[in-house]
Amino acid sequence: MAIWKSPANLEAVARFQRGTLGERIGIRITEIGDDYVRGTMPVDEHTRQPFGRLHGGASVALAEELGSFGANLCLDAQREVAFGLEINANHVRGATAGIVTGTARPLHTGRTTQIWEIRIEDEQQQLVCISRLTMAVVQRSGK
Repeated sequence: MAIWKSPANLEAVARFQRGTLGERIGIRITEIGDDYVRGTMPVDEHTRQPFGRLHGGASVALAEELGSFGANLCLDAQREVAFGLEINANHVRGATAGIVTGTARPLHTGRTTQIWEIRIEDEQQQLVCISRLTMAVVQRSGK
């Protein structure tokens, strides 16, 4: 059974990402499951650091993109919005090329905060980064 309170489809997500950092570095949300959001990002000239490996900041951007999207799907979009409050990341393995895939799942979806775990893996399903994202749930103005 899906945990989402707001409807979502991949076409709407693509429109929502236009003109954002996620679009600039090639993040694509590829799947919305009953309790997870999955997306990909290329390891290329836009996401590598000078030593040729996936930049830790790019991994964090992917983690926050997926977790933030999932967090907002758990809310009534007319009344509430979720913003990143804190994120941490452990960079476990370097990636130098190809595509990394992140999967965000909620650990806690409360009234004022949410906590999401995001696993980023390479094409061999090896863990590249594990991240935890805390989201603040805020009432929309005038609602």
